[in-house]
Amino acid sequence: MAHAHQTDAPETMRCQIVTVSDTRSKENDKSGQLMKEFAEAENVQIKDYQIVKDEKREIRQALDQGVDHPDIDVILLNGGTGIAKRDVTIEVVEHILDKQLPGFGEMFRMLSYQEDIGSAAILSRALAGVANDTAIFATPGSSGAVKLAMEKLIMPEMKHIVSEIQKD
Repeated sequence: MAHAHQTDAPETMRCQIVTVSDTRSKENDKSGQLMKEFAEAENVQIKDYQIVKDEKREIRQALDQGVDHPDIDVILLNGGTGIAKRDVTIEVVEHILDKQLPGFGEMFRMLSYQEDIGSAAILSRALAGVANDTAIFATPGSSGAVKLAMEKLIMPEMKHIVSEIQKD
């Protein structure tokens, strides 16, 4: 069924990648680079790639740039999704979403549990949704989490999600 929707998917998709971290730079941001590699392998255009501090204001500014830009279809975030006080990505993303895709977080936790981290999967706060006709995916910042999310969930459904957003 989902494969039928792929034929209606847009030819080109444009993406913003945001790494949320107090310590990463473009030279050592493995997770942001991994997101970029997965997207480019599927001919997704990377329109913007940035690293922001784990601060509500900075995350919100990056998100606002993406959702307000007509050339961004998808925003991929990684990092800042834990339960420490400094981890505020999810709170910022939840605040701007028009619609949530709860299945993304549910499936991510299930796959994480099955594949590698066991019961620690309950600590994952992966989230996806739509804001201003832009798909948003927020994943934990570890390269293993990004690989899992991109490979098993985001890339297989990204075109379908964007086509659903754009059809009305």
